[in-house]
Amino acid sequence: MNKIDFQNVHTMIGTDAVIEGKVELKGGLIVYGTIKGNITTDGPVRIARSATIVGDIRASDIHIGGTVQGNVFVKERAVLGGESKLHGDLVYLRLLIEDGAEFRGNCMIIDDQTIISESSSSNTE
Repeated sequence: MNKIDFQNVHTMIGTDAVIEGKVELKGGLIVYGTIKGNITTDGPVRIARSATIVGDIRASDIHIGGTVQGNVFVKERAVLGGESKLHGDLVYLRLLIEDGAEFRGNCMIIDDQTIISESSSSNTE
């Protein structure tokens, strides 16, 4: 399985940062702190072990190491790390769940990008 490319990520939320509100960007994002709001990006998202997200996430790929309370929609690959906690639904093309990950929710494999756009239009903040 191919790894998610985080080499060109230009946005990082530090461990002491707490953001309340939606986060929208074009490129990748790495989160070490806390975000209370939805995240939307065309790039990959990495949620570090120290991070907590309360809100929905839409991205190209995701690697979750910390805690996410919300729904996750990715166009490609989702990885739930061994210490991750995902409490919400997951829509993905490819999925890797490591031993020790906690996942409470439903999951759906996509075979057409229209599923993500339909899901995003049916969810509101």
